[in-house]
Amino acid sequence: MESSHVAIIGSGLIGCSWAMVFAAGGFKVKLYDIAQQQLTTALENVRKQMKELEESGFLKGTLSAEKQLALISVCTDMKAAVEGATFIQVNPPYFVPLVEIVPHPETDPSVTEKTYALMKKVGQSPVKLNREIEGFVLNRLQYAVISEAWRLVGEGVISPTDLDVVMSDGLGMRYAFIGPLETMHLNAEGISNYCERYREGMKLVLNTFGPVPEFSGEIEQKINQAMSEKVPAVPKHLGARREWRDDCLIGLAKLKKQMKSN
Repeated sequence: MESSHVAIIGSGLIGCSWAMVFAAGGFKVKLYDIAQQQLTTALENVRKQMKELEESGFLKGTLSAEKQLALISVCTDMKAAVEGATFIQVNPPYFVPLVEIVPHPETDPSVTEKTYALMKKVGQSPVKLNREIEGFVLNRLQYAVISEAWRLVGEGVISPTDLDVVMSDGLGMRYAFIGPLETMHLNAEGISNYCERYREGMKLVLNTFGPVPEFSGEIEQKINQAMSEKVPAVPKHLGARREWRDDCLIGLAKLKKQMKSN
């Protein structure tokens, strides 16, 4: 694998993030895009991020930032970018390591296994889906939470800002380390005991859930106003908040790594 290279299609935020992940794993990377200026900007951004991560001690991998940067080249020719590539990549990842590997019915099982091993090698957290499904797994879970959050705000149960606190200082605290199924398991004497205790209550609550929201109209305006008061929807403020979010994710990733090594 190391004798070849990984081709990254697209040099936006996601493409750059993948380039950093594979370079951290010691792989040669060809970053493709249709415009040279976009690639020049992308390399500048990658260099800036890598240097900042190195200075703060959060750079992935064992190579220095300069050595990782030396592994990344750019290309505006799709054919040249993928020629000789062992792996071609188009989706997210530096701060959030989850990778959903979804096989097509015609995908050779060995491809799935090799991809899983590759993701492990570059420090990601791959999971295997047994079949394709709309939205994949993360988005389906995310949309379920968003949908109920929207309904609770729309029905006047809670304000938009307080709703976010419920997740960030409540559910999100445990979900950063364990998932909903293990949470059930630990909140009783195992899953079976949890279901025995709470299945009827869960069903009663779930049956009160409303239909899928439209995500528009008055509720959209109400939520937009609350969020914009917290973080104005302009590039300067959004960018600063995203940078803060990423710093938090870096710190959390470091904590999780330390806890796994204990």
